[in-house]
Amino acid sequence: AYLKLRYAPKEEFYQGKLYRDPVPSVHPVFLLQYNVSSKGLGGDYSYQRLQADITKRFYISIVGYTDVGLEAGKVFGHVPYPLMFIHNANQTYAYQRYSYNMMNFLEFVSDEYVSLNIDHSFNGFFVNKVPLLKKMKLREVVTLKALYGGVSDGNNPDLHPDLFKYPVDGNGIPLTYTLEKKPYVEASVGFSNIFRVLRVDLIRRITYLNNPNVSPFGVRVQFKFDI
Repeated sequence: AYLKLRYAPKEEFYQGKLYRDPVPSVHPVFLLQYNVSSKGLGGDYSYQRLQADITKRFYISIVGYTDVGLEAGKVFGHVPYPLMFIHNANQTYAYQRYSYNMMNFLEFVSDEYVSLNIDHSFNGFFVNKVPLLKKMKLREVVTLKALYGGVSDGNNPDLHPDLFKYPVDGNGIPLTYTLEKKPYVEASVGFSNIFRVLRVDLIRRITYLNNPNVSPFGVRVQFKFDI
């Protein structure tokens, strides 16, 4: 069973034929999700899972605007890693705003975590000073994503043989890790509003560079209309 609550004061939408999109505003948006499972109700495990986040846009005069997202979550109970938080990863070439674009699928899991997502658009503050680039109406963007968490002893498969072991590859090299030593961090610079519909980011993965099959740099593309 789960309960999901969302509070977005004074929210407005762009309404289309099939979808509607929220209009960014200075008002914060709150989201709370609570999941519960019990062996007495037919579940395989008894646990509770709580997740909350808040997002807000800040307008910074002529220097553009910043979208900030703060999120946290915690699992209460004894569970295997598939029931913990498997952090959103992206191994495609499409930029995903709410995923970690240089993280591999299943690379990190936690039973408690906190994350910060900062996306700033300079709204042409720099490129508008260059005559040729000004005509293209490009918008400079920078991002920072940080994630910190860990797995408690009660959910550590190395300490509890009854829990699923973390995945390994054919050579026995681990593919899934925890975040107990340091946060996962990635940052990017790029341009949006390219031909009015395209965003391109050059992304730098800053931490956990020694994990297998990872790259310190990547390019991601997104089709989007700037609002």
